[in-house]
Amino acid sequence: MRQITLEYPDDLALAVLTTEEELQAQIRLMAALKMFELGKLSSGKAAALAGMSRVAFLEQCGLYGVSIVNYAPEELENELRVDIEAARVFATTSAKTH
Repeated sequence: MRQITLEYPDDLALAVLTTEEELQAQIRLMAALKMFELGKLSSGKAAALAGMSRVAFLEQCGLYGVSIVNYAPEELENELRVDIEAARVFATTSAKTH
C-alpha cells in the first residue's frame, strides 16, 4: 500500500478534540467519503482508503449524509450483479451445510 504525507498544524488534533490516531482515521474517512460522493471511488475502494469494511463505510455514509446511490448506471448494474451472485453462493453453501 502507498502512503501520502500530510502536513497539518501542531494543534489540529486538539482543535478538533481528538487524538492523533483518531485524527488520522478521520482524515482518511473524510477523503474517502468525499471521493466516493464525487464518484471518484467505488464504495469498495473508498472503504479500503478509509481502512474499514464496505458495510462499515456505507454506514458512515449514512452518518455523514453521503448518498450511497451515486453510481453510473453500468457501475450500479455491476455492483448489483456481484452482490446477487455472492448471495446465491452464500445461500447454496448455507443450504449444503444444514
